Amino acid sequence: MIKKFCVSLTAAKNDTDKATVAFVVANAALGSDQETLVFLSTEAVNLAVEGYADDIAEEGFAPLKDLMTNFAEAGGTIYVCAPCFKKRGLDDGKLIAGAKVVGGAKLVEFMAGGAPSISY
Repeated sequence: MIKKFCVSLTAAKNDTDKATVAFVVANAALGSDQETLVFLSTEAVNLAVEGYADDIAEEGFAPLKDLMTNFAEAGGTIYVCAPCFKKRGLDDGKLIAGAKVVGGAKLVEFMAGGAPSISY
């Protein structure tokens, strides 16, 4: 049985509901004993910058910053699309805990064994 799970996220402040639900699902996957990866691309790469998610809170959910912190502290991995990050001129010296700026090959490596994925 495959014990990996990938959540792909493209939204940030442009769709805070998607961003929040993605991390709710990622935390649930970790809690289900899955090696879990969140892949941030396009607008979602902004979430990897310290302070960006601090004011995102959807009604009925924990604040996004808390969801992201809990995910990283529980051993989840956050990959940040390198070209998307660079395109936006973001500072990799200000990454949140657990985030790593990587190329697409790292995502392919994680998923190559058949890891299920969900996209938001």
